[in-house]
Order: sequence, then structure tokens, then C-alpha cells
Amino acid sequence: MGERGGLDSFLTGLDSPMFIVTTVHPRSGERAGCLVGFASQCSIEPDRFVVWLSQNNHTYRVAMAAELLAVHGLADDQRELAELFGTRTGDEVDKFAQCTWQPDPSGVPIIGNCPRRFVGRILDRTAWGNHTGFLLEPMWAAGEPDPPPLMYSAVRHLRAGHPA
Repeated sequence: MGERGGLDSFLTGLDSPMFIVTTVHPRSGERAGCLVGFASQCSIEPDRFVVWLSQNNHTYRVAMAAELLAVHGLADDQRELAELFGTRTGDEVDKFAQCTWQPDPSGVPIIGNCPRRFVGRILDRTAWGNHTGFLLEPMWAAGEPDPPPLMYSAVRHLRAGHPA
């Protein structure tokens, strides 16, 4: 068995889509966003989606005060955007100054050119290990069937911008 109880051998070869999660602090207006690999639809009726944010992450700290999160599905050719949001910390860099974005009517940053995106109201937060799950109720969603999503295997070499 490996260091983590053998989970590495189970996960080897599995691939999952990558997302960028953005939010805005409701009082200060501070924007935050990060690359996320832990996310999933978790209910069909009613529609629910969950994203897990690292508790060491700047976006996590902003999201703990937020009411809404935006989830952006990346296209396979958006590796530079994944690198920006995955290897830089909002504690040191304004990531939004380096990409195209606009606020949705609620003020949540929506990144331009992402083929899939939705804004969800945070219904619950639950800490599991070193990540916290944010249960989302979609308020609106938009998407295109193509291009294929950016997968973990394409960005697994990236190192997180926040402390481990």
C-alpha cells in the first residue's frame, strides 16, 4: 500500500475535467478565482453541483464569506488560463487583470471564452479533509457541446500557487 492507503494505485489513469471557480466578497468586492479539479454534479432533481476548494487557497477564504460561486468549464486548448488560475495565488497577483472577464448581474466574475459556465448560490459548506465542499444551486447556466474539456492529465504537472 502507498503513502495514502493505496489510493494512488486506484487513481492512476483516471482523468477528470478541470474548472475555474470565481467569486466576489459581498462586502469588500474582492474578486478571487482558482483552478479546481474536485467538482461534480451531485443531484439531478433538484439540480446541485459541488466544488471542493483547498483550505489553503485565497479563493477559499473569499468564498467562505460569499453567497455565489461561478464555475467555468475549460476547453482543451485553455491551458494558459488553467496555469494562470492554478499556479498563481490571489494573495500576490490580480489574476483578473491578466484575462478577459466581466461581472454577471450579481457581481460574480465570469471569465470570457469559457465554453461552459454557471453561477450557483452556495447552499452549504462542509469541510472534508483539507478541502471544503461548496454545495451549489445553479442560478443560471450556459454551455456549448464542443470543444472537449480540459482534463487533469493536461495540467497535472502544474504546482499550486498557494502553500501546500
